[in-house]
Amino acid sequence: MRSADGAAPPPAPTFLTVYEAGMAALPVVGESVDVPTTFGTVRAYRFGCTAVAGVPAERPVVLLPGRNASTPMWAPNLPGLLARRTVYCVDLLGEPGLSLQELPLTGAADQAWWMGELLTGLGLDSVHLMGVSFGGWSAVNYALHHPARVASLALLDPVMTFAPIPIRTMVAFIPMGLPHTPQWLRRRVLRWITGGAAVSDGSPVAALIDAGTADFELHQPAPTLFTDAQLRALDMPVLTLIAGRSVIHEGQRAADTARAVLRHGQVELWASASHAISGEFPDEIAARAHRFWDGVDG
Repeated sequence: MRSADGAAPPPAPTFLTVYEAGMAALPVVGESVDVPTTFGTVRAYRFGCTAVAGVPAERPVVLLPGRNASTPMWAPNLPGLLARRTVYCVDLLGEPGLSLQELPLTGAADQAWWMGELLTGLGLDSVHLMGVSFGGWSAVNYALHHPARVASLALLDPVMTFAPIPIRTMVAFIPMGLPHTPQWLRRRVLRWITGGAAVSDGSPVAALIDAGTADFELHQPAPTLFTDAQLRALDMPVLTLIAGRSVIHEGQRAADTARAVLRHGQVELWASASHAISGEFPDEIAARAHRFWDGVDG
């Protein structure tokens, strides 16, 4: 596709270039760790809490990114979260990032297994998990398999958790997974999914996902929708923020289901938010999350 003056668009930057630029924009990394697991080596970063010296450390938070994203997507959120908590960011195994998958992931149990090995490798016995989109699904999946290590869940518009993906969205996803999809089409779909954020607008998160989609081939099964029985089995507090303008589910339906099935749920429908909720409302999410975590830790 050419611009109005007939010039071809500039070539897209490689994923590693975008990733490194995104990491440079984050707060100072306290520690970078590559944790060996059964299915490959997982890259995680620790960001130290900026609270006043001498104040006891709060229970840490582990952030799980969305599909085709990775640690740099949390740039808008880290400053607010680090005001009170130590935060660990994870590049999900099988997704774009610096984690290195070595064996195939065959289902939900495998997804939970490597995450448990990661937390063990990081020396974390009890954490607050926060995930956006596929990261939200991953957080719930881990909590179902290993509930004793999860103090709480904070879910930001989680995919395939409280409602299915609409048919029109599934159709839109098809070009994103095909090789040689034109850059203009991939970015058009991305703009729709993220509520208007575009690579050309300078959105770092959109640029990260765009580069990951272009340069990385996913090697893991698609997430399956949790059953009501599974969601009722969650025995830890769950904060769920559903985006009213999300295209990955019908927001009101997802919120109604979450309220009906969660035993210890706090469910909010943020009407003006899109699926890019984490980047649209970072300060509001941080404030809401801190109130939630404070209540859980008592």
